[in-house]
Amino acid sequence: MSERKIRVLVAKPGLDGHDRGAKVIARALRDAGMEVIYTGLRQTPEMIAAAALQEDVDAVGISILSGAHKTLCPRIVELLRQNGMDDTLVLVGGIVPGEDIPELKSKGVAEVFLPGTSTEDIVSFIRANVRNGIN
Repeated sequence: MSERKIRVLVAKPGLDGHDRGAKVIARALRDAGMEVIYTGLRQTPEMIAAAALQEDVDAVGISILSGAHKTLCPRIVELLRQNGMDDTLVLVGGIVPGEDIPELKSKGVAEVFLPGTSTEDIVSFIRANVRNGIN
């Protein structure tokens, strides 16, 4: 019996309308054998958490370029935890000032991937850190 594939939700919160990076990451994760659910643009934290719960994902990748990362990302983590998704890996990618990264990590974000990070590094991080030995 084969193991279940890692399931990743890729989400674009807030009003940012640029989704090229999110689509590149979604394709790279899919090409690496993961199941990917892409939420589309302009999602609220509540919509993202509800989709993550409904899809029973192992990880949530948040793509954010708007500068609202210090508000939106901790809210998404909070909602996931409120829904019992304590083992769900939360990743952030996009434009995040270096000085904001420790604060995001202290609020439950597992890792922040900045522009220029290779897709192989992101795939490796997810595989190494998704719990329960999946994939």
